[in-house]
Amino acid sequence: MAGLWVGAVALVTAGRRGRLPPQQLMRSAALRTLKHVPHYSRQHLLVSRGLGSVGYDPSEKTFDKILIANRGEIACRVIKTCKKMGIKTVAIHSDADASSVHVKMADEAVCVGPAPTSKSYLNMDAIMEAIKKTRAQAVHPGYGFLSENKEFAKCLAAEDVIFIGPDTHAIQAMGDKIESKLLAKKANVNTIPGFDGVVKDADEAVRIAREIGYPVMIKASAGGGGKGMRIAWDDEETRDGFRFSSQEAASSFGDDRLLIEKFIDNPRHIEIQVLGDKHGNALWLNERECSIQRRNQKVVEEAPSIFLDPETRRAMGEQAVALAKAVKYSSAGTVEFLVDSKKNFYFLEMNTRLQVEHPVTECITGLDLVQEMIRVAKGYPLRHKQADIPINGWAVECRVYAEDPYKSFGLPSVGRLSQYQEPIHLPGVRVDSGIQPGSDISIYYDPMISKLITYGSDRTEALKRMEDALDNYVIRGVAHNIALLREVIINSRFVKGDINTKFLSDVYPDGFKGHTLTENERKQLLAIASSLFVASQLRAQRFQEHSRVPVVKLDTVKWELSIKLHDEDYTVTASNSGSAFSVEVDGSKLNVTSTWNLASPLLSVNVDGTERTVQCLSREAGGSMNIQFLGTVYKVHILTKLAAELNKFMLKKWPRIRAAFCVLRCLAWWWLFLSHLETW
Repeated sequence: MAGLWVGAVALVTAGRRGRLPPQQLMRSAALRTLKHVPHYSRQHLLVSRGLGSVGYDPSEKTFDKILIANRGEIACRVIKTCKKMGIKTVAIHSDADASSVHVKMADEAVCVGPAPTSKSYLNMDAIMEAIKKTRAQAVHPGYGFLSENKEFAKCLAAEDVIFIGPDTHAIQAMGDKIESKLLAKKANVNTIPGFDGVVKDADEAVRIAREIGYPVMIKASAGGGGKGMRIAWDDEETRDGFRFSSQEAASSFGDDRLLIEKFIDNPRHIEIQVLGDKHGNALWLNERECSIQRRNQKVVEEAPSIFLDPETRRAMGEQAVALAKAVKYSSAGTVEFLVDSKKNFYFLEMNTRLQVEHPVTECITGLDLVQEMIRVAKGYPLRHKQADIPINGWAVECRVYAEDPYKSFGLPSVGRLSQYQEPIHLPGVRVDSGIQPGSDISIYYDPMISKLITYGSDRTEALKRMEDALDNYVIRGVAHNIALLREVIINSRFVKGDINTKFLSDVYPDGFKGHTLTENERKQLLAIASSLFVASQLRAQRFQEHSRVPVVKLDTVKWELSIKLHDEDYTVTASNSGSAFSVEVDGSKLNVTSTWNLASPLLSVNVDGTERTVQCLSREAGGSMNIQFLGTVYKVHILTKLAAELNKFMLKKWPRIRAAFCVLRCLAWWWLFLSHLETW
């Protein structure tokens, strides 16, 4: 099977280079065989929740049992590949994760402690005990937690347990930003101008910053995820930055060492996926564009990058491989670069683990990176040559978080998922998640809900599929960032590829406010809301085939409605013929059709030939509706014209005064109880 894949990729590559005519390429027996490879579609990519792969050779023995030292979606992701390869899996979990999806998916599960990560997923003693108890032969660390902890890798080696990742010397060398920068320079990798040593104090920091030239970046030597990082534009900011960064680095990593380098203003963040084995072979698997970030953490990623040309891509890939070979890297890893507007690129850091955004690379190459990591850890050489690695199509990933995007582009939200439905019924969609309806988003762990990935033959198709997928994603019970993600991917700057790491702050200088409706979109929303209201009223008139007391006359042909949206009042006229509605809004007539299945969380609506997927999050008897339209939730208040007129005579609610009155009443009762307690 592996041989067929290599031959097929060679044919695809040759076809792309013009060596074979399309007809001959499509007729190739080797290429046709791909449709029979498990979990691999005819488009050579991941198009569903299943994993794309070059196929697994059952005669190629690896491990009998692997323990996954992680949780959530990445644990589920690793388990899926292990099942495909016929490997039994062991999940570890905290008390809080006892009923999590990854625990149910694994063949065995072991509790390693209470909810706090320091007592469970970072508890090396408990994890080592779980390994001994289950007799796991290898450990896949996922990302985060202990994935780049050299001490954990050493503990495993001492017990003859295989660490599915690079050797400890590579983890140590690349985990230290100062050492990694020196190694990168030695391997002739472009590096950002800066000071190569450890900065001793604030005075030295100022002296170095002046020598480099402002602005400068102060960052933790052992850091990651944006922690311990500050930008300084003058001496005062350098002193403050040194103090705050060293404090944050000490508390986050137990290491307060700092380095200083030139700050590249408005750069792109582009990373190269590398794969190496224990036989000196290494490949670069193209790039990922990761410039859309908030608080130095990625939000949207894509592969390939719209910005790179083949020459720059090749240069970055070759330098990434040179660095990997310099540290004898043997696993999947990522070399991150900053790229300026003139396509000059500079080494940032190397992540010695599987990246969160690895699925987009899998989509365009057809490789299963977890499978490759397992093979390499067992000692097998890589199956591919650099010329075999294609770029087929385009892939986009959105990180779906339980966050409120209206607060600093995303502050965590906790709660229970009362309703959850992934858009995997759509073509070209993959969802990597570790949750289900009823799952809790807790305070103890990262609030990521899932990674939503879409693939298309080109960038336009991939983005359109992402837009549809976000509209069809049902998440209830917690706040989420769907609105922000959707606005990013349809933004004109993003669509043109005019992006950098400051994209969000540049596009939304006053913070994210949701989607701004155009005049046509506003009319569509009002027409949909009106049709929903009438459809619900018509349904309410029937109950077990008996007429209720009607809210309006049963023979009503035309409905005159009053709608409030954004504190603006609109008069709308609606009439229906079966499932079709004709709605007049501001002198325009719109035709609205749908199945009007009001029990479904998703409603597909056609408005004058335009397909829209909306979600009615709530519908109250008083006329209030919360409708998710174009990703943003809009509050609409809708009444019949008569009800709206009568509503003017209703007393206004004073919720705060009423709440205060209730509190005073409770205090009064409590005082009476205490005063008569002795008598009673």
